[in-house]
Amino acid sequence: MTIRRMDNVGIVVDDLEAVIAFFVELGMELEGRALIEGRWAARLVGLDDQRVDVAMMRCPDGHGRIELAKYHMPKAISGVPVDAAANTLGIRRIMFAVDDIDDVIARLRTHGAELVGEVVQYKDVYRLCYIRGPEGIVVALAEELG
Repeated sequence: MTIRRMDNVGIVVDDLEAVIAFFVELGMELEGRALIEGRWAARLVGLDDQRVDVAMMRCPDGHGRIELAKYHMPKAISGVPVDAAANTLGIRRIMFAVDDIDDVIARLRTHGAELVGEVVQYKDVYRLCYIRGPEGIVVALAEELG
């Protein structure tokens, strides 16, 4: 049997409100929020106990989702440096297709986002960039040309 779909990507954050605002500005919708706690949840993720606020963000087409998690117990631990380079092991970015890359960059900058490198053009097909948002979250943007 093959997989049916990818439901979501999980990101652990410290400032849940700032990260929600960043993804809303990008164009995602806040689908819902919940407090997750109890033995069942701790057993699922391999912790002794947990208390975590979760926010589910949904792409406007209704398909892709990002689950943002703010751990209260146990406290989140730091893993990779916030400014980790693109060649650092692990998940480095999430890519989104956008209509106007310059507009999206300008809007995300109001939330403290910065370009990782430059906006570049790949042949006559795409304009692309990596942008680092709150808590070092990197998103790639792709504007299809033509």
